[in-house]
Amino acid sequence: MDIVTQGLLGGVLAQTVATKDEKRLATLAGVAAGLLADADILIRSANDPLLNIEYHRHFTHSLIFVPIGAFIAMCLLWPFMRQHVSWRRLYVFCLAGFSMSGVLDACTSYGTHLLWPFMDDRIAWNLVAIIDPVFSLILLVALISGLLIRKRSLAAGGLVLSVLYLGLGFVQLQRAQAVTEQLASERGHAIERQIVKPTLGNNILWRSIYIHDNRIYVDAIRVSLLGDVNIFEGENVERLSTSREFPRLDKSSVLYADIQRFKKFSAGYVAYDPTQENVIGDMRYGILPTTTKPLWGIVYDSNKPWQHADYRFFRSNTREVRQRFFNMLFHACATAECS
Repeated sequence: MDIVTQGLLGGVLAQTVATKDEKRLATLAGVAAGLLADADILIRSANDPLLNIEYHRHFTHSLIFVPIGAFIAMCLLWPFMRQHVSWRRLYVFCLAGFSMSGVLDACTSYGTHLLWPFMDDRIAWNLVAIIDPVFSLILLVALISGLLIRKRSLAAGGLVLSVLYLGLGFVQLQRAQAVTEQLASERGHAIERQIVKPTLGNNILWRSIYIHDNRIYVDAIRVSLLGDVNIFEGENVERLSTSREFPRLDKSSVLYADIQRFKKFSAGYVAYDPTQENVIGDMRYGILPTTTKPLWGIVYDSNKPWQHADYRFFRSNTREVRQRFFNMLFHACATAECS
């Protein structure tokens, strides 16, 4: 989840374990602890661009790291709060604030290494977008109300509402997955693997990605809260095969290792960007939910196999892109015009 929402959740969680007189200190400690897990974004290397994406939302978001992360947060805050709270109570607030950072990110479409080191796979339940203003607003109202009125019930109520919102995301996800399976069946496709993810800021318009016969198919599925379903058929692209595309590439080379690392990060949903040369994209995310133009990918030079590939974002926030997205979200156009 975005860093603001992580902080809000940490603050609300800390309020649930604080007395009336501790609300302000607990909220501050909880917000700080909730933000701390995302400090792993600072893990990077100028010589290895892929290091950052490998370790962002990694061990600092695992369940086993929670007590350690809370202790680090307490140590950072202790010099500023030692005159106002005992270290034991401060640790309780930090533990509450840090406790759900990994779980929240596992609820998103990006996911996290929640069960590291016992399982190295990135867990993504796809219940909510990385940025969802409704979810964030629920937590913001709960946090402010808890500060002003100082009742635990308000923080607890906000948590209940946020869980219900995630439950709604689960229902929407099941509906979108069912539509994807039906669409593939109508096309005569046998789905080998599939992912359905909410698009930015909502749980109505979903990006559907599935693999059939070594091709990646991308579509947009709109499932309204009232039960209406709209399908915006998208593009498809051949899935990248390292052995086919790079038959002469030395398997001990840096470039080969980087391609394999990126394939693992992207859960195998990788293909060439159809609009750029020497760009391998993560097809799970796109500029639009119907396009195979990726949101990010790696750029490589096949003539320099011992040089790291570069990791880049391909954001395109043009007026046309925004209009096409909102047309699909609000179903304000015909299918062909949207996609």
